[in-house]
Amino acid sequence: MRRIQVIGMAGLFMMALLLACSQEPTGAQVATQAKAQAKSGVKPYEAQDFSKLKGMAGFSDKLLDLHFTLYQGYVKNTNLLMEQLQQLATQNQTGSPAYAELKRRLGWEFNGMRLHELYFGNLGGKESLKKDSQLMKRLEENFGSYDSWAADFKGTGAMRGIGWVVLYEDPKSGRLINFWINEHDVGHPAGGNPLLVMDVFEHAFLTDYGLKRGDYIQAFFQNINWPAVETRLGK
Repeated sequence: MRRIQVIGMAGLFMMALLLACSQEPTGAQVATQAKAQAKSGVKPYEAQDFSKLKGMAGFSDKLLDLHFTLYQGYVKNTNLLMEQLQQLATQNQTGSPAYAELKRRLGWEFNGMRLHELYFGNLGGKESLKKDSQLMKRLEENFGSYDSWAADFKGTGAMRGIGWVVLYEDPKSGRLINFWINEHDVGHPAGGNPLLVMDVFEHAFLTDYGLKRGDYIQAFFQNINWPAVETRLGK
């Protein structure tokens, strides 16, 4: 009976720990975290301002504001986890269950932050990809044509489930591949260079498009900032 109680208490501890990490940090937590990181000499991550995207065709300001708030939460939680992990490390708690769970959670929060920055960063464009651009040439080399690449990218985004679609460049071979990323921290090709990122979690489109994901994908394509995508190409 005592063993069952211990196991039950351990389970409750882990659930409470994960719940704490999933919640939005309070102002006091953010302030404490900033002081701790300033003391250690590590500069905390800061949320970027993507408000220039407001007014973009196919994306309501309400949808964008909600999405920006979600992104800001990832930035805050990344900083909070980094600070908590540092505290546990200085207390020689790297072998504790708390440290392990926070370390596993860090990949989710950090990638959630970075993927959103890439996603917002490749939006806001108004022109098609130039036919004589380096990226167009690379897409044609790898997929046969721009249309074939676009069909593959859109088809990947239309698959059932929530996640991300990322056009990755393999730096070793130079090959371009469309990848499905099921979770923020699962499915990324090792060493891959993300070029174009599309969010297909429901929060990215539900407010404006309901369940019509295909319409959202079309709106996304009409707003791709191709010059920004091209700057991500490897040299």
